[in-house]
Amino acid sequence: MKRDPLDHKGLIRESYRIEGIVAEECRSIFLDWALSLPDGQDTQAAIEVMLERYATDNPDHPMTQVLRDGQKTAEAPRRRGGWKARPRN
Repeated sequence: MKRDPLDHKGLIRESYRIEGIVAEECRSIFLDWALSLPDGQDTQAAIEVMLERYATDNPDHPMTQVLRDGQKTAEAPRRRGGWKARPRN
């Protein structure tokens, strides 16, 4: 089986297969998935792909709602700190 570069651990795919999964569990899975995306991956684009792949057949699944919530709040990671953040004298 070929690994999906946007879900290489199969976290999102498997969350849709778990019977009785609740939103809290989906949020935890989503966070793990988002943190494991490849460096430089556009999170918004990855969420969009996951929604296209799973939401149509599973509109009432808690992971669908978590992905939609993530779509609203996801933004590109920003570097914090470094020389620009240090106070200048």
